[in-house]
Amino acid sequence: MKLKIQAILLLLMTAAGIGAAAAHPHVWVAVRSEVVFAPDGKITGVRHAWEFDEMYSAYAVQGLGKDGKPPTREELAPLAKTNVESLAEFDFFTYAKRNSAKLAFKQPENVTLEANDKKIVTLRFFLPLEKPVAAKKPFSFQVYDPTYFVSFGFEKKDPVTLAGAPNGCSVSLVEPAPLLATDNQKLSEAFFQNMSPGADFGIKLATRAIVACP
Repeated sequence: MKLKIQAILLLLMTAAGIGAAAAHPHVWVAVRSEVVFAPDGKITGVRHAWEFDEMYSAYAVQGLGKDGKPPTREELAPLAKTNVESLAEFDFFTYAKRNSAKLAFKQPENVTLEANDKKIVTLRFFLPLEKPVAAKKPFSFQVYDPTYFVSFGFEKKDPVTLAGAPNGCSVSLVEPAPLLATDNQKLSEAFFQNMSPGADFGIKLATRAIVACP
């Protein structure tokens, strides 16, 4: 868990100290994604925009910016680079399938980190598939942290869109089933700290986006 905090929060020890008494999750991310198509109709990858919660954002911009203004994209570039490099170990929290086959992604491209007027931080990047896939078979993806240290949730307005999709393609969201009472009882800090390697609790709370084309 300590490694996870270091990889995700960056301001690690401070953030861990503040969140230690609270139950999971510790970080909240609002997700907006775009499935990108090539001119030949194949899906080439997913473009993400992840807006972080106020606490994470406050740490991310601490000491940056001038005269009370939000930091520039250039000032945040080193943090953006570190974020994405750290997330590689966790598959960028993006899990895609075509039918039932898992798909692999390459390293992200066009990575930026920016802060709005309220100093809320958004990480943007394009995650290309290792091999573009034809869209005639359903393509789906989920964005989640298996350990649920970070809570990812799709935005309510335009959560997933299509870029360059052939006519007739559509996207739908499948919400996760409500947790069982036994699962809710597990949601304590001790439970997550003692979670065995490879455990995948986050998938139980993850929405699935499904793209279908004629």
